[in-house]
Amino acid sequence: MIRKECYCGSQKRFQECCEPFINGIKKAPTALALMQSRYSAYATLQADYLLATTHISERNYHSKSEILNWACNNQWLKLEIINATENTVEFKAYFLDSKLQKQIHHELSTFKLENGSWFYVDGQFFN
Repeated sequence: MIRKECYCGSQKRFQECCEPFINGIKKAPTALALMQSRYSAYATLQADYLLATTHISERNYHSKSEILNWACNNQWLKLEIINATENTVEFKAYFLDSKLQKQIHHELSTFKLENGSWFYVDGQFFN
């Protein structure tokens, strides 16, 4: 099945937006593009991409099984970008948890450009 609209909410087709980044065909050109593709990766259960785009200094704190478990146990509804700078993105990810309760993950993420690739470093979470 071909998905018409990208999970990140860009109004572009998934195949023309986040999918080429997730599949390794293209590199995300900005921190914002990486963040959007990481949201789409959660929605499509692409834990390998999420690990690969986490900065090497932080990778030991994450496991593929934990990422996959969190991605699978939630139903991803919408991504809202609050603000973006060159190396930060503040966003709200709306989802239904395993009990089908509406949740909002609000985070200010920090990214780092290294050797021509963007990586997620860490995030500050808001209630």
